[in-house]
Amino acid sequence: MAEVKKTKILNYINVFRGLAILLIVAGHTMQFGAKGSLARITATEIFTGGTALFIFISGFLFQHLSYKYEFKTYMKKKWTNVIMPYLYTAIPGILFCFLLPLKYGNSFDGLNYLLQIPMMLTVGRVHNTPAWFIPMIILFFLLSKALLYLEKKNILYKLLPVMFLITIFMPRHDVDYNSVMGLSYADKYLEYLNYVFMGFVHFFSMYVFGMFCSRYKEVIDKFYDKRFLYWLLMLLTSGADIYLSMSYGISNGTVSKIFLTILLLAYLKHYDEWIISHIKLNKALDVIAKYSFGIFFIHWYVFFVYNVIFDMPNVLGIHCCEICTLGIVFVRFFVVSVVSMLLLYWIKNFILKINPNANTRSFTGV
Repeated sequence: MAEVKKTKILNYINVFRGLAILLIVAGHTMQFGAKGSLARITATEIFTGGTALFIFISGFLFQHLSYKYEFKTYMKKKWTNVIMPYLYTAIPGILFCFLLPLKYGNSFDGLNYLLQIPMMLTVGRVHNTPAWFIPMIILFFLLSKALLYLEKKNILYKLLPVMFLITIFMPRHDVDYNSVMGLSYADKYLEYLNYVFMGFVHFFSMYVFGMFCSRYKEVIDKFYDKRFLYWLLMLLTSGADIYLSMSYGISNGTVSKIFLTILLLAYLKHYDEWIISHIKLNKALDVIAKYSFGIFFIHWYVFFVYNVIFDMPNVLGIHCCEICTLGIVFVRFFVVSVVSMLLLYWIKNFILKINPNANTRSFTGV
């Protein structure tokens, strides 16, 4: 397959990025039902797993812009645009951990604060649940040179089948405040570090798959031609995951998202000109995409505050029909998404009023 000449960020990938962050927010805000129930397992299968899409996009954009790759410059940009906003937006979560250790689920409560801070920042999961993604994606940054070397030697993509097998047969195991209770602080920290590393191993295929689709963009049209096959595979793997979860407590969650990624990519590229021609729609999707990284950083805080204000554990504990419950969590999803964007907009403009030349991406990712 011939390589496609690199250009600026593609519109369909930009739209994809916006949809991916909405799925991530949905995965956190739209879960409902008792643990282990069919409703909970089905909601989890449908709405969670947006991380796989986000990692795919990261790999796609890395390869798409690799024509200007230089390791030192690349790492400097990642420090400015990824790590620095992670550090700034970690502040609310760390304060929650210190001020509300039990309610917020601080696994390191009781340790000296100066020890807690670096532990939290290097695992992400404690102070800001989705932020484990940052320590994990840093591993990809550090391997960037090796990945491009393997690509140049025509080795990397030949390993994709093996990588997908690892994704299928090495599912992630959750770790949180309750699962590490009773362990020593050192063991708790190692459990969280293991979660980050296993996430890296589990999602490695999605990152490389993103690189593959970027290098051979013509394959995306072939995905669209076989879209009905991918629809079937996505539904079958989703159904299998629900069945295995209900019957054996085994869940992967990522396999169906591989096919969802293929379908979204195929449809967005196929209808790219139609989306661009609808200026208002494209602009709205572009705004979500531009705010996506910032939303990723702060939506968990908005989610936490929303649950406290509206006493969501008790509200969702009330036995009402599934449609009513779905409506309740959809409102939560909508409010968390909108409030997160409004907060980011306000913070961005506040920073620019103080310093019109400031790089706001370094503070909030926007």
